[in-house]
Amino acid sequence: MTRFLALVPLLLAVVIGGFFLWGLNPERDPNEIPSVLISQAAPDFSLEPIPGVAVPGFAREDLLNNDKPVVVNVFASWCVPCRAEHSVLTNLVEREGIRLFGINYKDKAEDAARWLAELGNPYERIGADTNGRTGIEWGISGVPETFIVGGDGTVLYRYVGPVVGDVAIAKFRAALTQAGVLGTGAS
Repeated sequence: MTRFLALVPLLLAVVIGGFFLWGLNPERDPNEIPSVLISQAAPDFSLEPIPGVAVPGFAREDLLNNDKPVVVNVFASWCVPCRAEHSVLTNLVEREGIRLFGINYKDKAEDAARWLAELGNPYERIGADTNGRTGIEWGISGVPETFIVGGDGTVLYRYVGPVVGDVAIAKFRAALTQAGVLGTGAS
């Protein structure tokens, strides 16, 4: 029994070391977090607009009966990576004509309004998820997260983290093309 107890720290170190090596694997993408929503209907939700922002609120019904998929971005003014990806999303709206809806996650209305006034508002609709319940329903692990939702309300794709940098933008654009949001000749 004493020998077994002496081996416990060694076994524990091997197990922990295995997890560290797995995490350092360059072929493993930490943004590849599986989502139970893929190929499922978007959750049922209805969010009020952000006071002081001149776009309507956002509900599940807004995802239905669209001629092409829409992009749903979960963001917050306190989120530094959200600020970094904002210009990428704005360019996709302005240059590619994507439809962008937003869920403002656990944010103060005045902070969100000031953030959008400063950076510009590319969102067609924004819902204020002040208590975070809708974020839980969408299964987010943090902000930002971005989803592509089909015209029938089915979640087609989930991107975890900011869409910044050449690799991330190329991956997201490929998902937009595959979903039919962008044409195959988009650059």
